Amino acid sequence: MERPEQYRFHNNTKAPLPFAEAEYADRLAGLRDIMELHSLDAVVLTSMHNVAYYSGFLYCSFGRPYACVVTPTACVTISAGIDAGQPWRRSVDDNITYTDWKRDNFWRAVVSVTGTGRAIGCEADHLTMERAEKLNAFLQPKRGMDIAPATMAQRMMKSPAEIALIKHGSNVADIGGYAIREAIREGVTELEVSIAGRDAMEREIAKRFPDAEYRDTWVWFQSGINTDGAHNPVTNRKLQRGDILSLNCFPMISGYYTALERTLFVGEVDDASMRVWEHNIAAHEYGMTLLRPGASCAEITGKINDFLAERQMLQYRTFGYGHSFGILSHYYGREAALELREDIDTVLEPGMVISMEPMLTIPDGQPGAGGYREHDIFVVTEDAPEDITHYPYGPAFNVVG
Repeated sequence: MERPEQYRFHNNTKAPLPFAEAEYADRLAGLRDIMELHSLDAVVLTSMHNVAYYSGFLYCSFGRPYACVVTPTACVTISAGIDAGQPWRRSVDDNITYTDWKRDNFWRAVVSVTGTGRAIGCEADHLTMERAEKLNAFLQPKRGMDIAPATMAQRMMKSPAEIALIKHGSNVADIGGYAIREAIREGVTELEVSIAGRDAMEREIAKRFPDAEYRDTWVWFQSGINTDGAHNPVTNRKLQRGDILSLNCFPMISGYYTALERTLFVGEVDDASMRVWEHNIAAHEYGMTLLRPGASCAEITGKINDFLAERQMLQYRTFGYGHSFGILSHYYGREAALELREDIDTVLEPGMVISMEPMLTIPDGQPGAGGYREHDIFVVTEDAPEDITHYPYGPAFNVVG
């Protein structure tokens, strides 16, 4: 029996996707406008975020390549046999399964859709050198183009349906924050507190979205020295009275990431820590007022820098003041053109979603040592930005346990 290189395994019926078919049709129409503008015959999307954005299917690579191939008339996800029929059920349109009986069947499946000798768009920031060479060898494009910047620009502008989903995510993050607050007390470990927040969020997501896939909701809850970095992992350290705490809730809903981040203390706050905390809160509140249409990311960053410099605190800042939200997570995605940094000139527009999250880190051994961070998510509107985070910040609510 001759084994196939590829096949279609359309098993059972299509599952409900995160958005209506019309939403995906609009996204694909936008991508096809980009293709027409640049005279591209096909686009080969290989990142988790773009495959999910245009098709609805969020893949799990585990070392295997995946793709979504878009032409003027087709949208085809390319998936590995290990996933069986799930990729088709979770794709808005067609799906081809490639087999691993022969090396590079993935590329043979891709070229079965694109053809050879065509003008091809790809994600240069995602293809490894090896995969870029194979794309050229199998597709033999007459011309190539990096499509990643254009797709990122499209993803940065959220539809009403996306904004509604992101608001649900922020609500879920708030629920996780309250569960964490209830679990905080002397002697409990970071791990146990984080479990309380994660479980509360996953149950809430299941209640709000009963037809979704559930994966990757997580909590980073840090204490003491572990608060010095924004992405430090959870440990088994036990909380002690007077500890600075960092609450970080990250619900994931159908690939969409939202976040809640707050500074807390166990039981009491010393004067030096209170001073730093209040400076960071002041920067947070000032930054919120700046998230208006027409302001550039660099301009906003410069103003917050000046604000902190006047208070002799700028030297304790370690990263940018905020970033975009959408299909991204700690594993994939980054809408890098919408980050509050000195080197980003993007101008805010209504429909963008962005955080305000200043952080100050005081080194160990200095008064007030630890990492201080507040984080709210905002929808940019024609008028004042809409804050969709509702868990309170500051010492009145967050000296607990």
